[in-house]
Amino acid sequence: MLGEQGLNLDGKGNYLFANIEGKGHFVGVNYYINNPSTMWYGEGDEMIFIDGEPEPGIIGTGTEDFFNTSWCPKELYSHPYYGYPRVNNETGWLGRTHVYRFFISDPIYFDKSIRVSIEHGHNNCMTLDLQSVAYWYQDNAGKLPRSFTKEERTLMPVVGPANMHLWRNEWRRSRGNNLKEW
Repeated sequence: MLGEQGLNLDGKGNYLFANIEGKGHFVGVNYYINNPSTMWYGEGDEMIFIDGEPEPGIIGTGTEDFFNTSWCPKELYSHPYYGYPRVNNETGWLGRTHVYRFFISDPIYFDKSIRVSIEHGHNNCMTLDLQSVAYWYQDNAGKLPRSFTKEERTLMPVVGPANMHLWRNEWRRSRGNNLKEW
């Protein structure tokens, strides 16, 4: 259901918040999740590679911990440095969510480069529509990351409970219309 589980130490396949060359200070991120599933999306670990590290120098324990939400909350809250200003009000974790985190009191400095990424589900086992905005200071603008086009930033359509029932019905039909299949 979730795909292969395993150990991810190199960040391959992770969603990339920032990949910056030069010297600077990583400030934070706004993260937008559109989840076409009722399953909790937040088990993805953040991985921060500083100055060309082959393995992350900072590795977390899940999206909810990285954004200081803990226990996959569904309540709105905001703090100057982290928050959950938009939660879905759909079935389970279906729908759109927004979280943010700023490293003001816990700065992350880099001298040569920084790569900040996060898994989408444990070991990238979930399909999610993700968008983000990263913030950083850099000593020169010698090599900035590529900006995305308007088309690349377009969100996927919202998936609602009606779609979930249609998918479930098609799945049951594909298995011989056995009414015991849920």
